[in-house]
Amino acid sequence: MTWRWRYENANGNEVTDRPLPREVFPSQADAESWLGENYRELLEAGVEQVALLEEDRVEYAGMSLRAE
Repeated sequence: MTWRWRYENANGNEVTDRPLPREVFPSQADAESWLGENYRELLEAGVEQVALLEEDRVEYAGMSLRAE
């Protein structure tokens, strides 16, 4: 199984109109660690929230990259 992030705008729509990292991870923990190291750059690129996918299954969605 592989894990990946889907990048979303504030409305929950996928951001596809700009070049963003398209990393694939062997585990959920690896994906979450990567996000913890890279979320600031994603925010600067216009990503507001993310969804974590295992293959095509959504593990969780709508996770804001901003500190609440």
